[in-house]
Amino acid sequence: MKAYPSLFKPLRLGSLELQNRMVMAPMTRSRALEGNVPNPLAVTYYVQRASAGLLITEATQVSSQGVGYIRTPGIHSPEQVAGWKKIVDAVHEAGGKIFAQLWHVGRMSHPDFHDGVLPVAPSALQPDGEVFTTRGRTRLVTPRALELYELPGIVEQFRHGAASAKAAGFDGVELHGANGYLLDQFLRDGSNQRTDAYGGSIQNRARLPLEVAEAVIQVWGAERVGYRLSPTFNMYSMSDSNPVETFSYISEQLSQLRLGYLHVTEQVGGQGARITPLLREKFRGALIVNGGYGAETGNEAIARGEADLVAYGVPFLANPDLPQRYQSGSPLNTADRATFFAGEEKGYIDYPALR
Repeated sequence: MKAYPSLFKPLRLGSLELQNRMVMAPMTRSRALEGNVPNPLAVTYYVQRASAGLLITEATQVSSQGVGYIRTPGIHSPEQVAGWKKIVDAVHEAGGKIFAQLWHVGRMSHPDFHDGVLPVAPSALQPDGEVFTTRGRTRLVTPRALELYELPGIVEQFRHGAASAKAAGFDGVELHGANGYLLDQFLRDGSNQRTDAYGGSIQNRARLPLEVAEAVIQVWGAERVGYRLSPTFNMYSMSDSNPVETFSYISEQLSQLRLGYLHVTEQVGGQGARITPLLREKFRGALIVNGGYGAETGNEAIARGEADLVAYGVPFLANPDLPQRYQSGSPLNTADRATFFAGEEKGYIDYPALR
């Protein structure tokens, strides 16, 4: 009888040896300081969770243009890099591995974040929904469509963010191509109505995401780069007329680039049939799944060969020692949703570990 790996077995990801197959999913916590510098509390936060096989940071904007949320950290200024370096060094000292998630929110922003200037997107389409600014809940606006000559600058923002992450000592980077943010906006025909070389066909709509991936690979090497997708995400007016074709194509292209992993989330705002099993066939590298998994279901996904790693969000937020709890069958802490995006220490670094 063939022995299948479990959630708690090590995994070799390129040249990295991961201590288990549990990934801490990227989670926005809105605790950055002035200048979008990482909060010193984040050192404790990430170190507490360093028993994950891989930590993926909260989404981290690659430029000031990429900001769309209150108090989210960046990875483009010297001060931000210095703040992240303290975190990365501490995680490494604790035996952990950590990737930075690189982010540009595109139209999921507001002029309040940009001195009155409109956010940018592939097309001037107003998404349905609200964003939190310093004035509270504010309706999303109609963005400005990026001009063709501006797109190399977007690629450069990601390249610079990748280089900044390398300077901070990270083990790799994940490109945030999911959840209705800029790369996702370009990929899907519901948000991309361009008629130039970056719109229309799936090959054109995938052009910018793939150019970004190629630029970041030049900084890191392909095995240290991951890419996150959300095929069934439908919030904020996100849609695609043929998601199977669209996400199969981008997965195949990323596979040809030999990326280290594909991270697929089907949790928030999802509907319809799962596309992840099909993407498993299209992508030759490691596959991370995310979407409400627990200890048993995550272990089963690994054992059945449906995934190589499983990402956990809220369970890791509330349980810094989640691998130990899952492996021992210990009870879990209850997450305090009121402190997900506020509270400083409370709900951030004060969840108890097992004794």
